[in-house]
Amino acid sequence: MAGLNIPGVTDKYNTSATVEKLMQIERIPLTREQNQLDEYKAQKDAWREINTSLTSLRDTTKSLYSFENPFNNKLTTSTDENAITAEATRSASLQSFKIDVIQPASSDRFLTNELPSDYKVPAGIFTYKVGEKQITINWKGGTLKNFSDAINKRGNGVINSMVIGATAGKKTLLIESLKTGKENKLVFENDAKFFAESSGMISPIKKESTSFGNTLAELKSLPDVRKSNTRMPELSLSRTKLDGDFIKLEPRSAFLTNIPDNIKNNSNYHITFEVRAIPVDDITPELNKKDNNPIIPDSGFAEFGGIVVNNAPSQTLVPVNTNPLPPVEPIKSSELIYAVMEDGTEKLIFTPNILKDNETSFDLDLSEYPGIKSIAIKNPNTAYKLEVSSFSTYDSAQSLGFKPNHPVSEANDAIIKYEGITIIRPSNTIDDVIPEITLNVKDKTEKTATLEVKADTEASKDALIQFVGKYNQTVAKINILSQTKPEIIEELDYFTDEEKEKSHEQLGMFQTDFSLTSIKSNMQSILSAGYSFSDEATITMLSQIGIATNAAGFSGSYSQSKLRGYLEIDEKKLDSALEKNLDDIKAMFGYDSDGDLIIDSGIAYKLDKQISAYTQTGGILALKTSTLDSKIKSSEARIARLEEQMDDKEAELRSKYSQMEGSLNSLESQQSTIQNFVNQNSNNRK
Repeated sequence: MAGLNIPGVTDKYNTSATVEKLMQIERIPLTREQNQLDEYKAQKDAWREINTSLTSLRDTTKSLYSFENPFNNKLTTSTDENAITAEATRSASLQSFKIDVIQPASSDRFLTNELPSDYKVPAGIFTYKVGEKQITINWKGGTLKNFSDAINKRGNGVINSMVIGATAGKKTLLIESLKTGKENKLVFENDAKFFAESSGMISPIKKESTSFGNTLAELKSLPDVRKSNTRMPELSLSRTKLDGDFIKLEPRSAFLTNIPDNIKNNSNYHITFEVRAIPVDDITPELNKKDNNPIIPDSGFAEFGGIVVNNAPSQTLVPVNTNPLPPVEPIKSSELIYAVMEDGTEKLIFTPNILKDNETSFDLDLSEYPGIKSIAIKNPNTAYKLEVSSFSTYDSAQSLGFKPNHPVSEANDAIIKYEGITIIRPSNTIDDVIPEITLNVKDKTEKTATLEVKADTEASKDALIQFVGKYNQTVAKINILSQTKPEIIEELDYFTDEEKEKSHEQLGMFQTDFSLTSIKSNMQSILSAGYSFSDEATITMLSQIGIATNAAGFSGSYSQSKLRGYLEIDEKKLDSALEKNLDDIKAMFGYDSDGDLIIDSGIAYKLDKQISAYTQTGGILALKTSTLDSKIKSSEARIARLEEQMDDKEAELRSKYSQMEGSLNSLESQQSTIQNFVNQNSNNRK
């Protein structure tokens, strides 16, 4: 209906705009409080960012003097990395050493004959043993591929298998032990042995034995190694004799017997023999009865007519010994058996209880004595005789009752020489020879490999570069928050556009807060100070290693950015210092000043403590954010009250203006009625 006006719904008198203008005035306190709240939140975010930056700097700083500091990192190099490498722990000494790899450790890896592609492995119980581990497979029968998959599924890290394509239409099966070492031979039992034999993987053999050293012709004498001017008899072959199956050695006797040529160079062979030590009367008392001077017989006498005339004493040109030799002392030694090498050196075979035991059995694994030529038995004792059985040999591979027909490799120990000492281990990873160093054997060396342990200067350099980067980022953040110069942001060319925009919003936010300028000043003082950790120290200041606010030196031009506290790096100077003075640099960042074995001084230590005062729980930054949290909470409460008041005020105004509109509408209606009445009366008069 035209001209219809409903108070509070239509806006004939523009009351809504009037109310809104009035509310804008009423909302001024609310708007002010909302702006204050936004400022509090922005400040809190800024403190959090500076806390994050300082915490990151502190973590980097702490790593420069903690136990895991990069200055202790070690690198190893090898002149033959294809044969042997090493890994050094942080505690390893800087050193160089020589290694010869005689042979790497290996495992049994056996192939079958070439089999038809459709070959079926018969059903059965297949048992494989490697050392103390055993794998049993209940096989239902099937193809080589399925059988290989069954082995791999149940191999449990002990054995593995692979089907290899051979010639056209032929395949071969590889079964391998996953454990190296001579004691970890691959053993076939039950149907596994039957299948291995029928597929041509192994062949049965009989155990054979060879004897030597059982005739006098095979026993050789040893050189006399006695000290001069002694009455102790030499270790003589003459006091050695054969008696049945035993070689008997009286006190102070010895012999040497050569190992057959076809055996001594075969590491699969073992030599067995027995030795008995039998107590006898000590020979030293009899030796001590003998005089040191020659014995001259009595010159005699003549008797005639009851008169006795003594002959003049006999004379000799041999001088009288005025310095008699000391008495011979008894000898009791368990060092009786030696392996004699090709170069003539001897390696003692340790027998600590041989004089106590009735009989001692020996089983010498020739793989443990590379280069062995002979066996020497020495009896230096004066109160024991020895009985030695003849020497027997056997092939350890034959002890299993089979030999592989197509071995890819056979189980053997790793054999290396470290500084001339022969080391034998079942694994190619050897960590018990050189302290804090693990050797990784890969292949035989053609010539002696030299391994070197040296400091990892690159790790130290990277850590210092990271430290400088974190420090500069922190200083940049402090500069932005504490200063009002826009060029501070523009000169940071690594900032993204978004980061620059945000930084402009934060520029000078805390220019009146001295806590930021204080920590910046303190950090600069720590970095520029000298640290005389010892009288012999060469490096005592950060600037000496090429890290300073003006590391490149005076360039002839003035730069405001150089005055903002950022660190620079002279890389050549840093490289040289790390190469020559790494220990000094390590000490400069953290050292023990009072001898209690606890680091209590140095650049990194002091910087860590300084930053901790700001970042730790309850520290300066925590108090800042805590105070802001209280202000934010109070501001939010005030805003809530003001918003409620504004809602009430707006409702009140709209109610009043609605009533006013109603009154005006009523007056207009009355005016219209009166006007209509007047108009009607006027018409009637006409």
